[in-house]
Amino acid sequence: MQEAKTIYVTGGAQGIGLGIAHHLLIAGHRVVITDIDEEALSAAKARLPYSEYLLALVADAGNEQQVSKSITQAVSHFGQLDGLVHNAGIADPFHGPMENLELAAWQAYLNTNLTGAFLCAKYAAKHLRKQQGSMVLMASSRAFQSEPDTEAYAASKGGIVALTHALAISLGPDIRVNAISPGWIEVGDWQKPARQQPVEHRSIDREQHPAGRVGTPNDIASLTHYLLSKEASFITGQNFVVDGGMTRKMIYAE
Repeated sequence: MQEAKTIYVTGGAQGIGLGIAHHLLIAGHRVVITDIDEEALSAAKARLPYSEYLLALVADAGNEQQVSKSITQAVSHFGQLDGLVHNAGIADPFHGPMENLELAAWQAYLNTNLTGAFLCAKYAAKHLRKQQGSMVLMASSRAFQSEPDTEAYAASKGGIVALTHALAISLGPDIRVNAISPGWIEVGDWQKPARQQPVEHRSIDREQHPAGRVGTPNDIASLTHYLLSKEASFITGQNFVVDGGMTRKMIYAE
């Protein structure tokens, strides 16, 4: 059995972050989740198991003071910090003509998705170094391929991939840093009650994935858990695309 760790997960109240928190708690770890949505945090606390090993904090990943404070709270509560998962981000890409993308919206994507990762790394590093810890940053398959007019989201996730290898070089060998780039992950049933949606996929949705199905939060959580573990001690600076093979499939117009 793996040694219990304390893992800090941003954006942990819904979606992939909630799936990661659930997986880590089931595996016997202590988990700190942060989120800006207080309603979602309350629902997550009610849903997640082993509440004695869970700490839920309201914090904006793009706000330096709140990130610093929440990491301090996490270490004070559990006594140590072994892992960081930066998952928080503006999830829905802006769709519309690039010329209509306002600077404030562009900056919002970068602030939460990319600057948030930097801030978490900055304030977690001294604690992780003590534990020979690890970071996992959430990028996206959209760092490598795009739909039209998704510049802000793609740029923020591409930045995560570059930040990952930069941090791995700067913080190694004490701290390992890796990234995961999810593809289509169905999170409809991993939302707060007001946002939950029935999960329905058409045959065409499944068939466009060589793996034969759409992804689930557990697909990402399983890899996250592995990358945080000692079994992954020779893996750092890498990005792992988890998309059921979708970005490798050639698609021709009929």
